[in-house]
Amino acid sequence: MAKFLIPIIIFHVGLVPIAVAAAAAAAAAAAAAAPPPAVADDDRSALLAFRSNVSADSGGALADWGRSPEFCNWTGVMCGGPGRRRVTQLVLSGKGLSGVISPALGRLSFVTVLDLSSNAFSGAIPPELGALSMLAQLSLTSNLLEGAIPAGLGFLQRLYYLDLSGNRLSGGIPETLFCNSSALQYLDLANNSLAGDIPYADECRLPSLRYLLLWSNDLSGAIPPALANSSMLEWIDFESNYLSGELPSQVFDRLPRLQYLYLSDNNLSSHDGNTDLDPFFRSLRNCTHLQELELAGNDLGGRLPPFVGELPRALRQLHLEDNAISGSIPPNISGLVNLTYLNLSNNLLNGSIPPDMSNMRRLERLYLSNNLLSGEIPKSIGEIPHLGLVDFSGNRLAGAIPDTFSNLTQLRRLMLHHNQLSGAIPPSLSDCLNLEILDLSYNGLQGPIPAYVAALSSLKLYLNLSNNHLEGPLPLELSKMDMILALDLSANRLAGTIPSQLGSCVALEYLNLSGNALRGALPASVAALPFLAVLDVSRNALSGPLPGSLQASTSLREANFSYNNFSGVVPHAGVLVNLPASAFCGNPGLCGDVPGGIVKCEPERARRRRPLVPAVVGIVLAVSVMLGAVGCRSMVTARAKRLGRQPVRLADGEDQAEGEHPRISYRELCEATGGFVQEGLIGAGRFGRVYEGTLRGGARVAVKVLDPRGGGEVSGSFKRECEVLKRTRHKNLVRVITTCSTASFNALVLPLMPKGSLDGLLYPPGDNGGGSGGLDFGQIMGIVSDVAEGMAYLHHYAPVRVVHCDLKPSNVLLDEGMRAVISDFGIARLVAGEASRTGDESAPCNSITGLLQGSVGYIAPEYGLGGHPSTQGDVYSFGVMLLEMISGKRPTDVIFQEGLTLHDWVRGHYPHDVGAVLAHAPWRVRAPAAAAAAEVAVVELIELGLVCTQHSPALRSTMADVCHEITLLKEDLARHGDGDGCRRSFSTKDSLFSN
Repeated sequence: MAKFLIPIIIFHVGLVPIAVAAAAAAAAAAAAAAPPPAVADDDRSALLAFRSNVSADSGGALADWGRSPEFCNWTGVMCGGPGRRRVTQLVLSGKGLSGVISPALGRLSFVTVLDLSSNAFSGAIPPELGALSMLAQLSLTSNLLEGAIPAGLGFLQRLYYLDLSGNRLSGGIPETLFCNSSALQYLDLANNSLAGDIPYADECRLPSLRYLLLWSNDLSGAIPPALANSSMLEWIDFESNYLSGELPSQVFDRLPRLQYLYLSDNNLSSHDGNTDLDPFFRSLRNCTHLQELELAGNDLGGRLPPFVGELPRALRQLHLEDNAISGSIPPNISGLVNLTYLNLSNNLLNGSIPPDMSNMRRLERLYLSNNLLSGEIPKSIGEIPHLGLVDFSGNRLAGAIPDTFSNLTQLRRLMLHHNQLSGAIPPSLSDCLNLEILDLSYNGLQGPIPAYVAALSSLKLYLNLSNNHLEGPLPLELSKMDMILALDLSANRLAGTIPSQLGSCVALEYLNLSGNALRGALPASVAALPFLAVLDVSRNALSGPLPGSLQASTSLREANFSYNNFSGVVPHAGVLVNLPASAFCGNPGLCGDVPGGIVKCEPERARRRRPLVPAVVGIVLAVSVMLGAVGCRSMVTARAKRLGRQPVRLADGEDQAEGEHPRISYRELCEATGGFVQEGLIGAGRFGRVYEGTLRGGARVAVKVLDPRGGGEVSGSFKRECEVLKRTRHKNLVRVITTCSTASFNALVLPLMPKGSLDGLLYPPGDNGGGSGGLDFGQIMGIVSDVAEGMAYLHHYAPVRVVHCDLKPSNVLLDEGMRAVISDFGIARLVAGEASRTGDESAPCNSITGLLQGSVGYIAPEYGLGGHPSTQGDVYSFGVMLLEMISGKRPTDVIFQEGLTLHDWVRGHYPHDVGAVLAHAPWRVRAPAAAAAAEVAVVELIELGLVCTQHSPALRSTMADVCHEITLLKEDLARHGDGDGCRRSFSTKDSLFSN
């Protein structure tokens, strides 16, 4: 599992020419100095012995091995040396191989490069590899290797590149690696289960070491002072271990080339009993090339040094969050003029925000949340030209919101919630034309909601003004936020009626207007919002009946109508059936079949409200007869085009007899769906609705009808979805049976998925137990694997690469056998050629202008900061979905209840309190024995989810790597049902899962 792609990329880009030259030099030297070479058959027999240990079902990549005596032409084999008949390189990376690594490889005495990375090799690393005296590069990363690292590897005097990361290696790190491998330049042992100290003794020397990556292990002890012996070090990553002791004050000052230092999530402390940070920060002033410093999550105490602004001017990122740093923010910090990222959140900082921070002209993201800061927000903050994110939430800031924020033309996210701000909301905020998140909740703001702020059409994530003293009517201009996903105006003094124009906010998923003085009816247009999942209008003075459109909603999962003046019957139908009694209490005029909530209705009143469905069906069918002659376009295979017939693809992937179903007409779709009646509605997409139907031959289908009112955007969505489905084919992508298109009607005919959506399974109606509702861990694992395979296909292997842009549980469907397929490509982007593989955000695409790519909680952070849709954005959405399934926490719940992304919430508990992450995971409660066996695998999935949701796109894995990791984990679970073969040993972590 590749956490940090940047160092690997830099290494390979910067050193591969050196590697090739070094390998060639080594081979040449061997040819000149070696004794008479052994017969070539020795190398051939060693290769065949290796091949015999590769599992038969994974050896397809080695099919040419053994067919001819010319082993130098076999896949992955390169020869050189005496007579150019000795194996000098064996490179089999990513060939899908499994089995064990044969000790016979130790007989390839002239090999300089051995790369078996990204396969599924298990077992131990053969100690015989320590006999490869010519070896310069060894990469075994991303396999299932376990056991100890052979000490003999440390005696390979020519070895300068060693990558054993992403395995299940345990035990201590051999001292020989730090005391004998004098040529080492790159050492990566990250993401294993290595324990003990870092064995770099004072008398040892690694003079050439440039990269030392040990993150995500179980290492303990202090940071070794002997690191200072490696003066060439550029990259140190010890993150997510159990290192303890004081931050050294006489190590990093002797590393003048150091660029990246990651020490986050350990147990480190500052000097003098965790009270003094000065010695450590003083030692960094000689690191003139330092670009990124991460010390988050160590519970460091003390004050920020007054000279913190004298750190190297090259510094671009400073992570000090989640510690116990106290005192004020030194004004001197403004000297870090090249800083682009500053995070001081979740500390004990007090005092005011230094106005001179405006001198940090390159700052893009500024986090000061959850401290004890007071005073007013300096107006000078509005002078930082590139500021895209400001988070001052959870402090004691007072006074007015500065008008100068209107100068921040790049501002995407402004979070000032949970402070003591007062005064009016500045109308000048309307000048922030790129603003996508505005959260001013839990303050003392007064006055009306400015119309110009309410009309900010750029708000594409959420607007939260709750828990203030705002008054006046709801501005009609709110209807212009047609792409906003969440709106919370609760706990204010707003009055008047709810404007029906709010129904124009067609992307809205979360609406909370509770705790105000609103009156009148709840508009049917609001109740009919196609994606609305949460609706709370409680504690107002609303009246009249509940809108009938609520019954037809397929997206609504939570609603609260309590303590109003609603009257009439609560229909015992649709989503209302699954709401608890508390959702209706406090409305004396309501009646219905809601146990413990409201009174029962008299029978005759209920009878009078029965809908005249047959009449509606008759009218629709009559219209369909008149339109039946209208032809519809079909997406057909070349053979069907020649024959004029359409094969029907069913959910199980079987083709029905060709010609059994001709092209589908509008009339047939009307008949199949009963006239597109509400009772047949099974889902809603961004631009239309999905109906269940049965074709004349008995095939069960889902008919996705695009909303004609959407105009050009709907037309573009229809064409885009057709284009994606026509040009891709994979078992984990939804299949299209046919399409039907006229001048005013567009529909896709898809197989009916009997198990519905993943969202419906995670959160079944009436289940208040959290996520992963009816799923056990094995089913979760299968779904995760299916989605990963489908996304890897879209990103890497499809004829035209596809960025989905809206991956979330409601867009994952399941068939009868619980196989998951990805659906809803209405906002997908088609990416041509190499751009998709490199993640080039400027790649030519088809998209909908101005449409936010995704749904709240699943949207990659770079989209909110102006980034274009990319494959990395899909990886982020996948990671959120993975963490959601494992933790049982909806990302939106975490955002609105705790003000955190799901990544941040999980990261705050991992790795030291995994039990808190899983406290609300129903899959553990439903099958405790199976859950106990799966716990080790769960740690791997949490790690994978955190990697996928890294804030920086460059640090995320690709979907190909993600799919590979999950495949390896599934294979390992299949071999070790008791969990014994999983990566981590719980001898030191048995308490991780305790609640």
